[in-house]
Amino acid sequence: MLDKMESVQNSHQNFLSAKYKTHSIDFLITGIGMLATAYFIGKTLNFKYDFAFNVGICGCFSSDVEMGAVLNIIQEHLSELGAEDGLDFLSLKELNLKGTDEFINTSVIKNDALELIPKVCGITVNTVHGNENSIEKVFQKFHPLTESMEGAAFLFVCEQEKIPCAQIRAVSNYVERRNKENWNIPLALKNANEKMIEILNAF
Repeated sequence: MLDKMESVQNSHQNFLSAKYKTHSIDFLITGIGMLATAYFIGKTLNFKYDFAFNVGICGCFSSDVEMGAVLNIIQEHLSELGAEDGLDFLSLKELNLKGTDEFINTSVIKNDALELIPKVCGITVNTVHGNENSIEKVFQKFHPLTESMEGAAFLFVCEQEKIPCAQIRAVSNYVERRNKENWNIPLALKNANEKMIEILNAF
């Protein structure tokens, strides 16, 4: 995506400002996980933005979804936020505790290319799933299609800052016992990149 853009490096090593046609775009690489994502996005969104996009890759719980498919994740669960009770997991709601472990993106971005991307539900985790039993448990409780390590943090910050947003991720692997031979990260990155160019061209 950057090869077609005029870019200038910011003082932050993971921050890049660029221009694409009439768009001024800031790119932020937050690093892996919810903490880094929440901190760096929160710091960056202190400035005024029209939109925010979280672009990346994800694991997928369904092999019916094609490898490399691009999805718009509009609902996220913090699937690990709660308590264990023996073999059961209790969410904040089930514990009668205040707090939010579900995030739904209700913001509106008028863009024809964005509208064509399937809207799905995902979970955000600190530990990606690779055990058949835990995969089955989390699927039965939350019915997610995708898994990432940053999505909920992104939606939370954008909601707090009142920035219209979208989380665009391409499937790089299926959620199963860890098997890197089945991954296709290059394809996922290529498809996510191409889809973002379509979105930018549709504004």
